[in-house]
Amino acid sequence: MREAQHAVLFAAAILALATAAPADGQRAAGMSEHVRAYVTVDAPVVALTNVRVIDGTGAPARSGQTIVLRDGRISAVGDARSLRVPADAEVHDLSGHTVIPGLVGLHNHLFYTAAGGRSAQMTYTGPRLYLASGVTTVRTTGSRAPYAEINLREGIELGEVPGPRIHITAPYITGGHGTNTMVQVNSPEAARRFVAYWGEEGATWLKAYTNIATAELKAAIDEAHARGMKVTGHICSVSFREAVALGIDNLEHGLFTNSDYAAGKQKDECPTNVVSRVGLVDVNGPDVARTFRDMIDNDVAMTSTLAVYELFVPKRPTKDERTLRAMAPEVRADYLAARERIDEGGQTAYTAEIFRNAMAYERAFHAAGGLLAAGVDPTGNGGALPGFGDQRNYELLIEAGFSPEEVVRIMTLNGARVLGVDGELGSIEQGKIADLVVIPGDLTADASLIRGVSLVFKDGIGYDPARLIADVEGRVGIH
Repeated sequence: MREAQHAVLFAAAILALATAAPADGQRAAGMSEHVRAYVTVDAPVVALTNVRVIDGTGAPARSGQTIVLRDGRISAVGDARSLRVPADAEVHDLSGHTVIPGLVGLHNHLFYTAAGGRSAQMTYTGPRLYLASGVTTVRTTGSRAPYAEINLREGIELGEVPGPRIHITAPYITGGHGTNTMVQVNSPEAARRFVAYWGEEGATWLKAYTNIATAELKAAIDEAHARGMKVTGHICSVSFREAVALGIDNLEHGLFTNSDYAAGKQKDECPTNVVSRVGLVDVNGPDVARTFRDMIDNDVAMTSTLAVYELFVPKRPTKDERTLRAMAPEVRADYLAARERIDEGGQTAYTAEIFRNAMAYERAFHAAGGLLAAGVDPTGNGGALPGFGDQRNYELLIEAGFSPEEVVRIMTLNGARVLGVDGELGSIEQGKIADLVVIPGDLTADASLIRGVSLVFKDGIGYDPARLIADVEGRVGIH
């Protein structure tokens, strides 16, 4: 455990909560006219009656519940037959609906990459899609335009732009030389300077990437922790167990990037064809058990990003009509062509067998007591969009064998725990911020219903997903 480190990080958690809590008087009247156009519920007291609640704690779903919101927070949750609805409440009878906490996306970029080498910053489409899909909190987990994201966060906090609350991650850091969109640090001193600069600019997380070396990663982690920041990694040259020993806080993508199991791995080198070499490891074997024990003993979380990897697996259901409508026409054409090549048996390391094993790896980590969170990672060939891909993660985790209650916890309270804001967000409990997602139907019976979100509350204000989605259709990949 890292008791000494926890004391250092306490101040950072308090700072993060300052952006998590609703600002005084921040009702729709204080927002821009453009944002108000998306708001459908703005009463100071709201009662959602006769709903099924999956509260994010992992407890069994409860039907026949009432949730009372007052001034942006949850003031009461209980049996609809006995909980008294305040006389001044705006009542919404939501019989037949499921309510879950706002989703917490732990790998949710504000840029997008797609087939054909396309790349675009998603300052307009990204925040709208996240909010419309029920993702009310995101960690950017690697940035290509950090100042654009810092400015966007401020605009959202001021009510000038619709979107989730944002936890800023600095630009990626990696090793090596040559042209790269990431920052290449090749000495511990360079790593420390990088962390110091972005810490001063307001980043609360760093993300290390594939080719970073041990000395530079160690320097970055130590400098980050001294500043109350945390570090995650999509790594390969440093394996999961090696990164845990260096003090990392979070590891991304699970089995797909973990070089612990690559025979003959050399220090500070990423093995070639790592997915093929490690993808069929025995998830119940001793090598995996050692990785999990190191992570769990040192409070290192894992982030699941199944939706982005599914895009490279042949014959998977990766042509969601909502996603295709949201893409710009030329982006959609390139994506469909890329998927056709994969489905026709093009060369891919991501076989159906490896994909199933990666699911089992995450389930085994959770069963061992590990802290598993989730995020979409809207990159790769472009088929996993902000928000829509988070919803797909829900379906994929159900397919992996988790219960609905477990998946909701993974995608809400667990993410809030990783960010250090679980005292305020991540579950439907009295006193917490009123971030809620309303879904027609019984989500415990049909995972696909996650795609049909009808109302999203952030800070107790209800937004219309249909309006948000309508404003991005045909624009993803160019705006």
